[in-house]
Amino acid sequence: MRKSHPVRRAVLAGAATVSGIVLLLSLKPASDPGSASAAGGAAPPVAAPSPQGGRGAGAGTVTGDAAGTQYGPVQVRLTVNGGKITKAEAVQAPEGGQSDRVTADAVPKLNQAAVAAGSADIDAVSGATYTSAGYVKSLQSALDKAAAAAGSGSGAAEEGSGTGEGSGTGTGTGTGQGTQVLTGDAAQTQYGPVQVRVTVSAGRITEVETLQAPKGGRSDQVTADAVPKLDRAAVAAGSADIDAVSGATYTSAGYRQSLQSALDRAGG
Repeated sequence: MRKSHPVRRAVLAGAATVSGIVLLLSLKPASDPGSASAAGGAAPPVAAPSPQGGRGAGAGTVTGDAAGTQYGPVQVRLTVNGGKITKAEAVQAPEGGQSDRVTADAVPKLNQAAVAAGSADIDAVSGATYTSAGYVKSLQSALDKAAAAAGSGSGAAEEGSGTGEGSGTGTGTGTGQGTQVLTGDAAQTQYGPVQVRVTVSAGRITEVETLQAPKGGRSDQVTADAVPKLDRAAVAAGSADIDAVSGATYTSAGYRQSLQSALDRAGG
């Protein structure tokens, strides 16, 4: 028999050891997430976006456009904090007769639903179809404004409440382009509150709209005649120094007071 050479036995043994180590390493599972992904494995789960995504992380108050309904306008004001709705309230809602009961029942439910949903995707309240539709419309416009303000980096900012006769709280929203939308205090009159919202661009009044005005009975006719004239006069004058409309003395006085409070927030 031939005697095995000692060197050959050593080489063969070393080769067997190396092969065994390589085999063991190839069987070890990949535990690093990056390795799993590179090998075609599933990537780690990504956190789902917030339902309020896109609303920005600002905080403040924003008022939606007044939505007209068969029984009167509905207007919603939101408080947004950390990109989420923390409070919803109806600045305007149908009033008078049966509307008072419907509004008293429906509006609190709609406010709660808006905060809970964090969006305008809320159900109508039974028995208040028109009010619910107007609420959703105004709520969506408020959310759109909040999103636009967050996108421009200016956020929605609320000014402090005035100390005059008005019982409402005015708000101011900047657009980041030298334009401000400012809501004056609600001025109480003998026939009901008057509240004005002003759009100011480059230091000039470009638009005025009346959020609240006397309603019911003859006041409907007086308001319908006087308010458009007062709105036009305010834009033309660029100030609250406007004449009263004949036959609407109290409404005109309340209009000027609310208008002036809005302009004061804009720096005059």
